Amino acid sequence: MESPANPDASSPSLIRGMGLGAATTLNMIDMIGVGPFITMPLVVSAMGGPQALLGWIVGALFAMCDGMVWAELGAAMPGSGGSYRYLRETYGPQKLGRLISFLFIWQLSFSAPLSIASGCIGLAGYAAYYWPTLDTVYAHHNAAVHLPWAGTLQVGWTVTPGTSVAIGVCLFTVLLLYRRITVIGRLSKLLWVGVMGTIGWIIFAGLTHFNAAQAFDFPPGAFHLSHTFLTGLGGAMVFAAYDYWGYGNVCFLGDEIKDPGRNIPRALLLSIVIVACLYLLMNICILAVVPWREMLQAGQNSSGLYVVSLFMQRIYGPWAARVVTALVIWTAFASVFSLMLGYSRVPYAAAKDGNYFRAFAKVHPVHRFPYVSLVALGVTAAAFCFLRLQDAIAALVVIRIIVQFLVQAIGLIVLRIRQPNLPRPFRMWFYPVPALLASAGFVFILFSRVNWQKEVRYAVVILLVGLVIYFIRAWKDSEWPFGTVHPASVAVER
Repeated sequence: MESPANPDASSPSLIRGMGLGAATTLNMIDMIGVGPFITMPLVVSAMGGPQALLGWIVGALFAMCDGMVWAELGAAMPGSGGSYRYLRETYGPQKLGRLISFLFIWQLSFSAPLSIASGCIGLAGYAAYYWPTLDTVYAHHNAAVHLPWAGTLQVGWTVTPGTSVAIGVCLFTVLLLYRRITVIGRLSKLLWVGVMGTIGWIIFAGLTHFNAAQAFDFPPGAFHLSHTFLTGLGGAMVFAAYDYWGYGNVCFLGDEIKDPGRNIPRALLLSIVIVACLYLLMNICILAVVPWREMLQAGQNSSGLYVVSLFMQRIYGPWAARVVTALVIWTAFASVFSLMLGYSRVPYAAAKDGNYFRAFAKVHPVHRFPYVSLVALGVTAAAFCFLRLQDAIAALVVIRIIVQFLVQAIGLIVLRIRQPNLPRPFRMWFYPVPALLASAGFVFILFSRVNWQKEVRYAVVILLVGLVIYFIRAWKDSEWPFGTVHPASVAVER
């Protein structure tokens, strides 16, 4: 075992170099990735018609409720690490909080690279619009493991020319992020311009060619409250949650935000409101041009998901489809950039606390960023690019809900009870209603979908393996619950 990573006064520290504008734009490009451009047919398929708009609306309401959870915690504890820091402090840093925060880092070892890889795979998929040979399958394999208490766990990997593109995007992003945060803040604004340009062009094209009868061509019984309607809404909200996620990214950069007590809540809530309005307007515009029955078929087949390219081709012709495809690729890359930046700070924060590998606490001596954490995340994400996109999204959403979002929403209420006098520059509006609504929404997503057991099974396996690893380490090092942990004697797992 190694001694904890406690940098001395001469060690380089992170720079508070991002203001409200940079923080908001970084959050927005994290939220608006390739997701909304490829998941729209999947949402329409889940709901069975243009009533899929309800999935985006309900998803936005739950995102705002959960956003207020992040806003209060981020303003009260404005340091790098985000959920890792919040879960540790909420449930007790030397007691249950140590276990929960460890489980968060453990699941992040899977979910963070999967999030980044999904953006890279989606980017490569859109690139196939120009070069169809990128979708040529060179090798494909499915592996299955049967566990008596968990059922059959399956994983598949695929090798295509597009896989090389996705891996190249991962490594190129690491190269761009290998620099000072103040430069990154300016770069994020440049990427934001491309993102807003893409969304703006789609909305303009849709509004100038708007067909209300087609946009709101609801099938009979579209809003009839039934079991089918609720399971469809649950399935749609899985993709909506995936597309909205990213609003908490600014919280992972707490040590690098100017005036974090004010700017973290403002950037977070402002980005949710803006993105929700853009998503809803963009989807209505596309439905007014592309018949929802075509999207329904594409969603059911999980192919031909390039609805934005088809949208532009029908309005302006092939040249517009080629241009908007390039813009979607730009948007996907911007999201990958933002995701990798935010997630790379979490293992760094955990390592500083002695709850992760000591190497991850290292800060670049010149540019002052956690370079070991960044490189490790990028390499792992590149490895996950061999997975299929459709196999990653649902499992990613479920594991994040169980080990992070649900526990964090409940934790805010626990923290209010345990530490009522904790300084809170931002306090949740209408407390505790938003936290309770967010928790209810997460439970609804988990259990209201068709075949919900499949993804929950993977989440439970990952959680149980993490528990085993933690308790073995805790027993070996006499940590909670087998002993008392003191900050000065915390050992770092090798």
